[in-house]
Amino acid sequence: MAELDDDAPLTKQRYRDAMANLAAAVNVVTTDGPAGRAGFTATAVCSVTDEPPTLLVCVRRDSSVGEAFRANGVLCVNTLAPEHKTLSALFGGKTPADERFAAAEWSRASTGAPVLSGALASFDCRVSSVVEVGTHAVLFCEVVSVGDGAPTEGLVYVGRRYDTVCACAS
Repeated sequence: MAELDDDAPLTKQRYRDAMANLAAAVNVVTTDGPAGRAGFTATAVCSVTDEPPTLLVCVRRDSSVGEAFRANGVLCVNTLAPEHKTLSALFGGKTPADERFAAAEWSRASTGAPVLSGALASFDCRVSSVVEVGTHAVLFCEVVSVGDGAPTEGLVYVGRRYDTVCACAS
């Protein structure tokens, strides 16, 4: 069991090491519009409220895709299944956008954002506000529609590696 050590300095590395133990769903977040099609892999996604339905998505301010998300003002959060591990790695690296999107089948949401076929869940959103915190921009996103697949195993990231968790009904 972890114990707090108030005497040890809280360094960036200690914080990152502790965060590695926080299991999180793996998502590919996509956008399309006047600023072009873009996407990235994210675990920093969570529900804010259900009235109005709102998610938050964190993106590095210095990332190559950040400006497209701000300029387009729309996005789709696509929650991944274990068979999407390779796709997650593509969207998490330096792979060109055309190659990223060529690796899967996509449809269009009402906002125009790309929706991953076979995602566990997809959340079509309009970005309602952006708050900059440290190295990241926090996008508050009002959900305009959702799609959910059949219950199956979900892809999570914990301990700096992929793992699966059952999303099956018991």
